[in-house]
Amino acid sequence: MSTLEIKNLHASVETPEGTKQILKGVDLTIRSGETHAIMGPNGSGKSTLAYSIAGHPKYTITEGEVLLDGEDVLEMSVDERAKAGLFLAMQYPVEVPGVSVSNFLRTAKTALDGEAPKLRTWVKDVKSSMENLRMDPSFAERNVNEGFSGGEKKRHEILQMELLQPKVAILDETDSGLDVDALRIVSEGVNRVKEDTGLGVMLITHYTRILRYIKPDFVHVFVDGRVAEEGGPELAERLEAEGYDRFLASA
Repeated sequence: MSTLEIKNLHASVETPEGTKQILKGVDLTIRSGETHAIMGPNGSGKSTLAYSIAGHPKYTITEGEVLLDGEDVLEMSVDERAKAGLFLAMQYPVEVPGVSVSNFLRTAKTALDGEAPKLRTWVKDVKSSMENLRMDPSFAERNVNEGFSGGEKKRHEILQMELLQPKVAILDETDSGLDVDALRIVSEGVNRVKEDTGLGVMLITHYTRILRYIKPDFVHVFVDGRVAEEGGPELAERLEAEGYDRFLASA
């Protein structure tokens, strides 16, 4: 069992107009096997929360704690956070020219485990995961995300998650840009990893359509850099019907 604890987290970013406070006291706890949906309007700080936890240098933590199994995440480098068990699926995955998917995945697995995976078992695992995600085997020899469609990039993110088996995955708008089929396949991948490993999931999204496939245990409404309301799956249904107006008015 693993636990990610976010306590009174504040974060800022430098803009041409000066320092801008984005996160204004976020409290959130995610345990193994739980799925937490983070929903909210544009500009509310959802992606900032994801990147602050992952260690993006653009954001400065000004107050608060992030603990993974009691260890201070904020004192770790980005790669140390990954080795500790954190995984970030980015909204806009970056291209890595000159590095094949197969080399990228095996290098990442070796870095996490401290030793290279046994080749025969590894090849079998990669092939199986790619088949489950409806990825053509030729993708393994292509450069990471180079020339990939939006859906292909998102499937590759889930492929990484399935093979690297983190403790907690932060999925930043994984549903953006996906057609119906790709959304279902990606969602099935998330559910499969969660069932197999007990993964804890922070799922950031604007819309409820992905929640039809990935059922949240908890829903948190994010407004103006903090959690404005919390509830179960029924809260997502209410947001679908009513939108965020009542939260924005109070903010």
